[in-house]
Amino acid sequence: MASPLNPMLQDDNRYQKVLKTFMRLSTLDLVRNEFIHCTLPDILNSIGNGKSLINIIGVGSGDGKVDVEILSQLRLKHPGLLLENEVVEPSAQRIHEFRGTFEEQWRQREIKKKADFIHLLHMLYFVEDPGATISFFQSLLEKNGKLLINLGAGESGWIHLWGMFHRELRPQKTHVDVPFMNMGYIKKLLDKRGVPYQSYELQCVLDITTIFTEGDETGEMLLDFLTQTMFFSKKASPDLKQRILRQLRDPQCSVEKDGRVLFNSNQALTILESLV
Repeated sequence: MASPLNPMLQDDNRYQKVLKTFMRLSTLDLVRNEFIHCTLPDILNSIGNGKSLINIIGVGSGDGKVDVEILSQLRLKHPGLLLENEVVEPSAQRIHEFRGTFEEQWRQREIKKKADFIHLLHMLYFVEDPGATISFFQSLLEKNGKLLINLGAGESGWIHLWGMFHRELRPQKTHVDVPFMNMGYIKKLLDKRGVPYQSYELQCVLDITTIFTEGDETGEMLLDFLTQTMFFSKKASPDLKQRILRQLRDPQCSVEKDGRVLFNSNQALTILESLV
């Protein structure tokens, strides 16, 4: 009998290694930076109107690369204005403790400070009530402020993979359902509430070719990432592993091009306006 499957977030060191492998073999950085350089500046054109200081909050900023790109574009768009950047990035090991902590502390301290731009990078996967979290951060926006949400797209290989294997990969239900907390779900929440937004889909692929070479270390880390499971190859039953490998090659999940297997890892970015 196979050992129980353990979620990736139980081991922060392993998670960081797996994440770096994913980023190295994914086009995410490339397509997201293209959006930040070519599209985002016009979206943020009005946030500096009549100001000498722009307040920015980044939640889930990771190593800060995305923040640096955004700040560089803001500086070009609003030369001469001061930029104040506040970052919230919990360790993966403490992600469960993070749920709502930022909101709770903000309310308890009765902070009146507002932000001109807030970006939430893949953090809605880890909150109990994403709708309430979005409403909270939107309430922090100054007039003309913008809220940027970055999640997986509503239609990608993740949806098809996890739609088939969710019960086997997560037999114990948790609030962290990474593949199902996607932008399609968020847009339905916003539509139901009548909240206006702009949405952009980024065409992103992940080279998963090495997954199909038995014992390949890179392939095993990619399998960990896609299944969000620690040491999946060693822990999963041979039957489950083979079925997942078969599904990963399915046209719903991947395309094969020039001898490479490219997994559909599309991302989506959604912009919300200030409530005031």
